Amino acid sequence: MTLLDADHNPVSIWQDNMPVTSRYTFGTAGERFFRAFKDEGRILGTRCGSCERIYVPAVIFCERCLQEIDEWVDVGDTGEIITFTEVHIGIDGGKLEEPAKVAFIQLGDGGLIHYIKPLEMIPLEIGQKARVVFKPPEERQGSILDISHFEIVQG
Repeated sequence: MTLLDADHNPVSIWQDNMPVTSRYTFGTAGERFFRAFKDEGRILGTRCGSCERIYVPAVIFCERCLQEIDEWVDVGDTGEIITFTEVHIGIDGGKLEEPAKVAFIQLGDGGLIHYIKPLEMIPLEIGQKARVVFKPPEERQGSILDISHFEIVQG
């Protein structure tokens, strides 16, 4: 059938509200990754046995060699600042009273983006070490927000 032979009757339209519900899941790797935040205050990654890459956040398949990954490793609580920025506008669009600093902290071969608190007299720099600070156990809910912030490791 060609375009000229197609039926060109108008499309039916239904105008009303359609209730839509959905439930987001972290997936298999994400569930264990965030449960370690909540229950243990640890950051876990997954290691590909084929190419030795350590994924943070954790995944179940290697993006490089497509091997299934089932080895979990504790990546520790300290990583390296790869980049950072200063945020002046909040998620509500309003100006923040105090600018917030956000950094990409490399852990394993991946990393996390989160708030970072620099030291008073030492400027924030790429290459500095930063340590995770988890919220108290009773405040954790199993999400990235279980991390309060990262702090600079002096020395």
